[in-house]
Amino acid sequence: MFDLKWIRDNPDAFDDGLKRRGAEPCAKVIIAIDEERRAHLQKLQDAQQQRNTLSKQIGKAMSDGDKDLAEKLKSEVAELKTFVQSGEDAERAFDARIAEVLSGLPNLPLDETPDGPDEEANVEVRRVGEQPPMDFEPKLHFELGEALGMMDFEAAARMSGARFVVLIRDLARLERAIGQFMIDLQTGENGYRECSVPLMVKDHAMYGTGQLPKFMDDQFFPSSSGSRAKLLGEALDKTTPDQEARYRDGEISLRELVEDVLEHAPTREDFWLIPTAEVPLSNMVREQVVDEADLPMRLTALTPCFRAEAGAAGRDTRGMIRQHQFYKVEMVSITLPDRSRDELDRMTGCAEEVLKRLGLHYRVVALSTGDMGFGARLTFDIEVWLPGENTFREISSCSVCGDFQARRMNARFKPAEGGANQFVHTLNGSGLAVGRTLIAVMENYQNADGSITIPDVLRPYMGGQDKIGA
Repeated sequence: MFDLKWIRDNPDAFDDGLKRRGAEPCAKVIIAIDEERRAHLQKLQDAQQQRNTLSKQIGKAMSDGDKDLAEKLKSEVAELKTFVQSGEDAERAFDARIAEVLSGLPNLPLDETPDGPDEEANVEVRRVGEQPPMDFEPKLHFELGEALGMMDFEAAARMSGARFVVLIRDLARLERAIGQFMIDLQTGENGYRECSVPLMVKDHAMYGTGQLPKFMDDQFFPSSSGSRAKLLGEALDKTTPDQEARYRDGEISLRELVEDVLEHAPTREDFWLIPTAEVPLSNMVREQVVDEADLPMRLTALTPCFRAEAGAAGRDTRGMIRQHQFYKVEMVSITLPDRSRDELDRMTGCAEEVLKRLGLHYRVVALSTGDMGFGARLTFDIEVWLPGENTFREISSCSVCGDFQARRMNARFKPAEGGANQFVHTLNGSGLAVGRTLIAVMENYQNADGSITIPDVLRPYMGGQDKIGA
């Protein structure tokens, strides 16, 4: 979300930023709606002042015994009251129109963000480490996992469909070990405060971090299945004798019985499954005013994440690269405006440290304006080397959002030196995606016989085990 005053004062800069993001310039449209709104508010204010003046005149007319004048003035006040009430509805309509336009616009990029339409315009910032030497043809992670009998996509598909996996024995433990190692590093050494957060959130939380309304199709909305199933179970316990008799006598099917029961059942609250812990962690400061002394707030959580992957049809359908459900350690920082850019470098370094400890080769890439996320102003992707694919793959994305999310959440801070409350700046990043880290460990630490050496830093989490497989 954006500051209307800033748009009015800087229409060209606003439109230039949108152009860099591949969006249509719309400062004139927004300003026109806002001017119409401001003119309407002035009329409301004038009507309210006139109403107050006439109300005083009514009192004087009554005290003077001039009932005719008093009744005339009362009629005028009633008309003004009706106008003000209808005008307040119109004011809300103006606000909704402006919010609808602004909520669909991406954040404006920083000057240093590379320009370009897509990932081809991304700029490599640095490479760290080296590719592991292998005197054999490296296998893909799913080839390794299936050969070990520890990665079962078919079993997952039978119960859940595509883009799910069942990990078994040592690989299940290795996934858990990776997540624990990451969260321990981020909390123990990097100063993040661990949180256990809800995995389901309401509309306003998803709106606050920018998933709604623009990216609704990429999210999982469980109310139509999970909560409805629970509702069905409760409702079937309350079927009437007539309903049971009609079903038992074959007059209605089970489906018709269910539909009849649900039609008369109470509604339940709706929730979204979180696509990342960024949503609940960032919303910790929603509608709050925090003290400047409490910033920066650095929060982290290891959670399951759920993504519909609606825009990824046909991509990475084999293996664990792109799953509907996966674990991730998320980092969120809430900072002062003048500290947020430096905080991005710090956060990126915290994510990189995981790969350094694991001894994995990676590179850091600055995303172009066309490849960057909706709410970001500048994003650094960390891409890990995968020998089986012979390429780099994203394993973390760290972004600074400025006050974009804070305005949507109404999250502010109280300056230590006094003055008006200001919007905080927010950042988010993966520290890291657990599933993709598992893939990277498997492919980089694979041996010619199909076994997998466990990196030193993970062995304490594996009970001292140093190898998986033969």
